[in-house]
Amino acid sequence: MAERITPEQALELVEDEDFAYLDVRSITEFDGGHPEGAFNVPLKHMVPGGMKDNGDFLKVIEQHFAKDAKLIVACKAGGRSKAAAALLEGAGYTNVRDQFAGWGGAKDEYGATLEAGWQAAGLPVALEAEEGRDYASLAKAAGADVP
Repeated sequence: MAERITPEQALELVEDEDFAYLDVRSITEFDGGHPEGAFNVPLKHMVPGGMKDNGDFLKVIEQHFAKDAKLIVACKAGGRSKAAAALLEGAGYTNVRDQFAGWGGAKDEYGATLEAGWQAAGLPVALEAEEGRDYASLAKAAGADVP
């Protein structure tokens, strides 16, 4: 099981140890703001009526990251990132961290914040992806469909 880390630990790993930050939220969520320098590979796509699994998730990751790549996986509040980290480890990735509180913070069953997410922690935020780090670019290079 991937080690769970805080947003501050994630930033430190990105800055000091060359980890890549994988934001597994939907394209729409990512476009609304994301950690600076993040790659967007949605675990699920937003569709009318809810969320649908991204059948190309592993294909896109495998096209761009070696099995020994240093990866931090994060989402909105921790659920999708935990699932994505498990998928990656199951596919043979050996250096995966799960940023538990995600973008919006980890919540309890009543909606109270358990841990501040990336945004609330005041960490570097971007509204546009760096070139080649948006899902459309990553998917195209992997020969995957873009919703």
